[in-house]
Amino acid sequence: MSADAPTITLRPLDSYEGTLARRTYLALREAIVELRVDPGAALRKEEICGMLGVSRSPVSEAVTRLATEALVDVVPQAGSFVARLSMAEIREGAFLREAIELAAIDHLAPRITDAQLTDLRRNLRLQGVMVEDGDFPGFYALDGEMHRMLLDFTGFQRLARVSDTAWVHVDRARRLILPMGDRVAETLAEHRAIVAALAARDGAAARAAMRHHLAQLMTFLTPLEAARPDLFSTDPTPSQVDRP
Repeated sequence: MSADAPTITLRPLDSYEGTLARRTYLALREAIVELRVDPGAALRKEEICGMLGVSRSPVSEAVTRLATEALVDVVPQAGSFVARLSMAEIREGAFLREAIELAAIDHLAPRITDAQLTDLRRNLRLQGVMVEDGDFPGFYALDGEMHRMLLDFTGFQRLARVSDTAWVHVDRARRLILPMGDRVAETLAEHRAIVAALAARDGAAARAAMRHHLAQLMTFLTPLEAARPDLFSTDPTPSQVDRP
């Protein structure tokens, strides 16, 4: 990459809501989670300021906040860098995700409504279109929407917010594996199995289908870590760099 090439692609701040600092944070966070900037890449604050049309203050505030989420590493006397993927963080996030989503399935299976099933099936049809078109970002967005619906349908209002924080590192990792081989089509088949079991009000089958679906992350990610060590942190413990 040349010295003049941008290291990050950001959406305009008017794509987000909230204060200037919050919108700056959301723009950077989205780019990091969606892997629009490489793990390990330096975050050039002057470049970010120019792209977003803001001063250094909201950018510095955003970087500090992202460091608390382990998405950015702040190295004294060196700068700020997009955190590499940590298998330790991913395993913890996957553990939390499984605990929450299996509990949601157990709660939902005996009481899911026909209207909720209609919403899930509509989402699945759109997922199928994305698979046919080879639209990975579109599929990923619908995948996330489906999982959020399952949490929202429980009626517990804070579940989705907890999940967004708990498995942010899982979300980054999943974007690496969806384009691999037939993984998108396989994911759609797994989603259909979950919804079919819910439609049958079969809690045991729905739980088994969800557990199988969630287990695929580590099945694909473990060999990827060996093949692409540049994307992963070599330190399984919390980073030694300074974080607020």
